[in-house]
Amino acid sequence: MDDKETLRVGVAVRRLRRSLGLTLAVVAERSGLSVPFLSQVENERARPSARSLQRVADALNTTVGALYDAADCTRTVDVVRAEPEADDQGHGVRELLRGHHQLHAMEFTGEQDTGREFQHRNDELMYVADGAAEVEAEGRAYRLERGDTLCLSGGVRHRWRAALPGTRILIVAVADHIEAIEETRH
Repeated sequence: MDDKETLRVGVAVRRLRRSLGLTLAVVAERSGLSVPFLSQVENERARPSARSLQRVADALNTTVGALYDAADCTRTVDVVRAEPEADDQGHGVRELLRGHHQLHAMEFTGEQDTGREFQHRNDELMYVADGAAEVEAEGRAYRLERGDTLCLSGGVRHRWRAALPGTRILIVAVADHIEAIEETRH
């Protein structure tokens, strides 16, 4: 089993745990593993040892083999065709991913200005594919031109607007259902 396959088992663990109506705390108690570690496994930020995976499988009343089989089902390849959902003036918002993923991605076209402030749980990246955008984040103003990227850490308050007609902005973020855990560096 390669590293990527081992990591993908976390999705299967989370799916089974939720289908059984169990909390991370219950699985932690049953397995003798910590809640933070189990959360990292489910979010594919930690790779469980064979022994830890066996303990998780036992806590979920299943086998390691069944978890790997379920992990195989979590692999997907999905093409989202370019079908802009723009109005008559060329303004639109388009989801770039379908289904349940660890990322959330959207494309905004035209003059966008919601006038509201955003604050997301996890990190977000904004890429200006065409045109320009004006962003206010944590009280500072930024002007982004074609090809510029802005990365916002989770929790940063921000607002943005397209600054030119024909602007196209891609926003990719860690999905809100993912609990991104700050890694401690020694």
